[in-house]
Amino acid sequence: MAPLQVYYSGLLFTPGSSLIRMGYLKNIPWVTMEPKVADVWSSLIQTLEGHAWYVTSAVFSPDGQLVASASCDKTVRLWDTSTGKQCGVLEGHTGAINSAEFSPNGKLIASASLDNTVRLWDISTRKQYRVLEGHIGSVNSAVFSPDGKLVASASRDQTVRLWDTSIAKQCAVLDGHTSDINSAVFSPNGQLVASASSDNTVRLWDTSTGKQCGVLEGHTSYVNSAVFSPDGKLVASASKDRTVILWDSSTGNQRGVLEGHTQAVNSAVFSRDGKFVASTSMGNTVRLWDTSTGMQCGVLKGHTRTVNSAVFSPNGKLVVSASEDKTVRLWDTSTGKQCGILEGHTHHAKSAVFSPNGKLVASASLDETVRLWDTSTGKQYGVFEGHTSLVNSAVFSPNGTLVASASSDKTVRLWDTSTGKQCGVLKGHTNWVKSAVFSSDGKLVASASFDKTVRLWDTSTGKQCGVLEDHTDWVRSAVFAPDGKVVASASLDNTVRLWDTSTGKQCGVLEGHTSDINSAVFSPNGQLVASASSDNTVRLWDTSTGKQCGVLEGHTSYVNSAVFSPDGKLVVSASDDKTVRLWDTSTRKQCGVLEGHTDSVNSAEFSPDGNLVASASEDQTVRLWDTRNTTTIEIIKTHPCVNIIKFSNDGTYLHTSHGILQFKSSLHSNGNQEQPHTLTHSLYVTDQWITCNMKKLLWLPVEYRLSCSAINDTANLIVIGSPSGRVTFISIDFTTLPAAYLQPSVQAAVIAGKGFLRLVGC
Repeated sequence: MAPLQVYYSGLLFTPGSSLIRMGYLKNIPWVTMEPKVADVWSSLIQTLEGHAWYVTSAVFSPDGQLVASASCDKTVRLWDTSTGKQCGVLEGHTGAINSAEFSPNGKLIASASLDNTVRLWDISTRKQYRVLEGHIGSVNSAVFSPDGKLVASASRDQTVRLWDTSIAKQCAVLDGHTSDINSAVFSPNGQLVASASSDNTVRLWDTSTGKQCGVLEGHTSYVNSAVFSPDGKLVASASKDRTVILWDSSTGNQRGVLEGHTQAVNSAVFSRDGKFVASTSMGNTVRLWDTSTGMQCGVLKGHTRTVNSAVFSPNGKLVVSASEDKTVRLWDTSTGKQCGILEGHTHHAKSAVFSPNGKLVASASLDETVRLWDTSTGKQYGVFEGHTSLVNSAVFSPNGTLVASASSDKTVRLWDTSTGKQCGVLKGHTNWVKSAVFSSDGKLVASASFDKTVRLWDTSTGKQCGVLEDHTDWVRSAVFAPDGKVVASASLDNTVRLWDTSTGKQCGVLEGHTSDINSAVFSPNGQLVASASSDNTVRLWDTSTGKQCGVLEGHTSYVNSAVFSPDGKLVVSASDDKTVRLWDTSTRKQCGVLEGHTDSVNSAEFSPDGNLVASASEDQTVRLWDTRNTTTIEIIKTHPCVNIIKFSNDGTYLHTSHGILQFKSSLHSNGNQEQPHTLTHSLYVTDQWITCNMKKLLWLPVEYRLSCSAINDTANLIVIGSPSGRVTFISIDFTTLPAAYLQPSVQAAVIAGKGFLRLVGC
């Protein structure tokens, strides 16, 4: 679809030591600031994209040629491991899918879903083979018996059900647990099923009769999983009580309690020879245990968050673990040492499994991808300078020389826009930093955090110069008054608080809202604050007294933002009720309802002359409105949806959270005349592309995708914050771009009340 642009991306984003990059990068003259990249290739072979929501599990087919991934998007997808291409989408579930499993002969897949069903799929036709209905609660897992003739499904309805795969009929209901059943598994000979439950027990069942033949009691909290040893003689159960217990499957007696974890144990798995157990914990560790002695023989430390799963390689020499710290790690079982960090996921890694030959690992993540890794290299991709978690916001300083980025890694970082180098790490917050904003003179940064504080930072030294604390819940945003002397902070504690920036002292508590406050903003003269709340109202406050001086009521759902017009006479509010509303600040009355969006409206903004309003919605459009007659002037289709918008100084285009959007029509304050465009280009970031005038310019690899962005239109500089924590700077020299990029795309502009479509460009 865009081979040249993809080729350019291949040059720009490959590691620094790549021969291709070193030999051919000079052929992209229009990129004047290149993104920072790792030095060497990683173990990552393929990133399998296609799911539209969290991927909950991934599993190899018995011959290793396919991967099946289960997702909360209600699909199972099949992938060719040799090419990474999607080769099947299994659709039919009406709820999120918790797991997918191949039959032993690789001809069927069983999927378990929140829609209370298990579905069987024929691999050869990619069609649904049977729907197994009977559960009255969501199904947590479904597994095949070793001979493939049965499926066992574990459900929140407190039962395990057995199904005959040849006729797709229920052949037994294993009833006895008194709480949710988290997993069920067959013994190697298929004669038993072990079920793990939140009733603190594991139960054993005879598959031929459906009768309970053992209750394994001893845990003091939820049992998350249970698994048989390869010879079927032992069962290992992992529990929230921080232990793994080994049980004799024939007698039901305890054979050992494996103690050492400091938090809940999520899973336990036997090595292929049955000599070892690996267990994973919310305490960030994997532990190895000798099954003959019950002694701990290794603590695998390195993960920084909960470890969700661990499995042995087929030859037992490695363990692979998947963690909420977004990494997959390889461990040498003989030494207990880490021998590889597989980095690249931008959200929790839910599970990781080896291919049948042990040469590949497939990992499933909440970042909506499955990734394939080469276990022979285990290389770390390289350390890049930047955040270590999601970048929530990025903003330029008023003079454009700095960018401040706020992250879930609890820091704000300052970047020099001329070099793209980090020039300050602002540390002090103890929880996620939601946003950061510069004062009007650029000397201060205010950061708002989920640690319930706002912090002030000196941009010249990077030193903290104030901790504004008194909020009793998360702070969502902070904003400076026009003169920079006061900061207003909006919090989930239903208050806005005013702070003196010179002393750090609280100088006002604006109380009255009955739900979360989503934003607060000063009037142009600084005498009022408008606050938008989930209580469906906007409230006006006098900053000198801290008193409420107006309640703007009319919205029927959460109000996401409110801003003043340039002259301070109006307020515009954006709401989840799909409307934008105009309010007169002197009378406190509603003076306009702007209707047309088909989904929640995230934000709205006045043009510099106050005659226009732009609104951005979850319906993936930005609308331009005339405030004098409340009509739609233009509709711009965006992808993905935009949540921040701000007019340029001349009112002819918008700065958004994804880049620049140009209008095809604008109005002077003195009548229906078109304004001349001062911008010949507009950089915008979609889900995978940097575009120029809506034409694809540069493809973005997964690691460089956008969670937030900032554009400096005068310097032609785009800054992209990513879920991985990267902050990427790319500068474009438009004088060297092909002429086609400098001509606006042909787009239809809907002009309300004029009855025609106007085409711009050629």
